[in-house]
Amino acid sequence: MNLKKAFMSLVVVVAVGAMAFATGAKETVTNKSEQKLKFGFSIMIGDNPYFVAVKKGFEDRAKELGIEAVILDAKYDAQTQYGQVENFIASRMAAICIAPVDHKSLETVVAKAKKAGIVVVSEAQGISNADANIIVNDYDYGVANGKNVVRWINEKLGGEAQVLIISQDNVEAVVQRANGMVDTIKKFSPKAIIVARQTGDTPEAAMRITEGALTANPGINVIACVNDSSALGAYEAVKARVKDTSKFYVGGADKTAEAVAKMKEPGSFFRATIDIDPYGTGKKCVDVMLDYVKTGVKNETIYFEMVPVWQEDLK
Repeated sequence: MNLKKAFMSLVVVVAVGAMAFATGAKETVTNKSEQKLKFGFSIMIGDNPYFVAVKKGFEDRAKELGIEAVILDAKYDAQTQYGQVENFIASRMAAICIAPVDHKSLETVVAKAKKAGIVVVSEAQGISNADANIIVNDYDYGVANGKNVVRWINEKLGGEAQVLIISQDNVEAVVQRANGMVDTIKKFSPKAIIVARQTGDTPEAAMRITEGALTANPGINVIACVNDSSALGAYEAVKARVKDTSKFYVGGADKTAEAVAKMKEPGSFFRATIDIDPYGTGKKCVDVMLDYVKTGVKNETIYFEMVPVWQEDLK
């Protein structure tokens, strides 16, 4: 009888031990699969109002999903950005998002990331070998912007105007945006004269360009900018130099918070922008990256929706 009890006790101990081992193994696998993901994001230029909103959306969505977000500013330097992506690879990020300074120069390091099993998503402008491109069609974006300009010229200025284009021609992919603007103005407002097209993608650069252009061509009454960042600088320069701005047009694109605030100012001549939902785009990037990490890449190209926004829309 005692021998039987001892044998039964031994069976129970072995069974409990086996269950504990199995449970422990299961917990180890679960913990490993649930380790906190890390997503890297190299932004073209961190202080551009558009990218400020994209960054906020990216951060908020990552936090909401329990993902660690590491966001770096390339400061418009292609070599710096290349190094940032290499560091992301070395840090074994689960996924990397890039708003490229020079998309061609990044193809090699993107290939390295993919070989290491890291998901790569490009934002704003495309990279040919990225797993996904969440981007704007720059020429179409320029056409949409140009249509805002044309509407003002034809409705408020009788179809005649002297136009300054402030472009972002220092970024290869964005050259097409100004091309779309120019083509649209020439097609639908043929009497309008484009007096200059200059690169000024920061408020400070756009301010300097506008000051010089107004000195050389005091008749300028339309300043069309490829983004709100340059439009903000142009706006301040015009406000300081032009007495009668009742029919003056400054317009941009991206619908940044700063641009909306200027459009709402009393007597504002910041007439129009275009909403491409930068905050929502930042969130979308995280969602796509997480989906690809979990279910595999799908090689998508996702284009921004473009919605014109006028002062009257905000009142």
